[in-house]
Amino acid sequence: MERIEEAIANAIRFRKYNALISETFELARSQAEIAMSRGIKPFPIVVKDCFAVESTLTTCASKMLSNFRAPYTATVIQRLIDKGGCVIGKANMDEYCMGTSSSQSFFGPVKNGLSNENELDNDWRIPGGSSGGCAVSVQLSMADIAVGSDTGGSTRNPAAFTGTFGIKPSYGLLSRHGLIPLVNSMDCPSLITKSAASCNKFLEIMSGRDKYDSTSVDPLESCFMKKRNLQGLIVGIPEEYFNSSLSIECWKAWNRAAKSLCSLGCKLKRISMPYTEYSIICYHVLAEADIASNMARYDGVAYGFRCQAEDSTHAMYAASRSESFNEVVRRRIFAGNYFLLKQ
Repeated sequence: MERIEEAIANAIRFRKYNALISETFELARSQAEIAMSRGIKPFPIVVKDCFAVESTLTTCASKMLSNFRAPYTATVIQRLIDKGGCVIGKANMDEYCMGTSSSQSFFGPVKNGLSNENELDNDWRIPGGSSGGCAVSVQLSMADIAVGSDTGGSTRNPAAFTGTFGIKPSYGLLSRHGLIPLVNSMDCPSLITKSAASCNKFLEIMSGRDKYDSTSVDPLESCFMKKRNLQGLIVGIPEEYFNSSLSIECWKAWNRAAKSLCSLGCKLKRISMPYTEYSIICYHVLAEADIASNMARYDGVAYGFRCQAEDSTHAMYAASRSESFNEVVRRRIFAGNYFLLKQ
């Protein structure tokens, strides 16, 4: 219970960084008591606000879902809870996971823990995105693990910005049941922790087939970190990744990692990925098309924000979506619908 109270105290102390959209301290305390009654040591977790946690606000950092409460809990979150996880809060993020700075939230921007606490009103660093709130919550010890999502870097990017460890598991290793979709074919529940060993430990808890997600698979035993000899393991180094966009700091870090692998017995091999320059373009075409389809469900009728326009049903749909989606979301919907045109 001591670690849970410490995490809650940190969440209160660092509210200025805006890492959490909603705080669920009493829920965490009750989950901790249940865990201890079963002889399990509780640990604090933070959940990106695009995952369902029963009876809690699940907003996707959008006005559209600002009052939506989830009717069930996502599979990966429930698996953590069953092993002692206690939900401290729901993490702030870029609206509907669309962004790389965690500044595109209806609830205000997330601020990197490296920012000066006395200058947060006018001089602060971004934490990357879209899972910036997750990264900052781990960075500032509000949680031992934060569960984010990663479609095109949304967990790995903020982990790099905040000095934490982020991993996007192989597609299907973690169930997507309870994750509000962005791009169904690329979305992956992901983890941010303070060490590679912690990533491994929590990944093992969360992984496995789920009857509610037909794309989920059982992990291979070799998926999880064991002490093993890396002698002779061949690691590819793509030539195309060394270009003018690579900063000196990243280049030095890459070299350090390469030297570490060599010292462990790995063999480095230069390889070519000739279509690298087209990867971002292809990603955006595929992603935006999926986004346009997924975002069609938000019309203000079944759930979500509803405008009071009464001129017509069409006017109500249009006004509800225009008022509740930010510019980035609207732009991607427009692009996706364009890419889906026959001509």
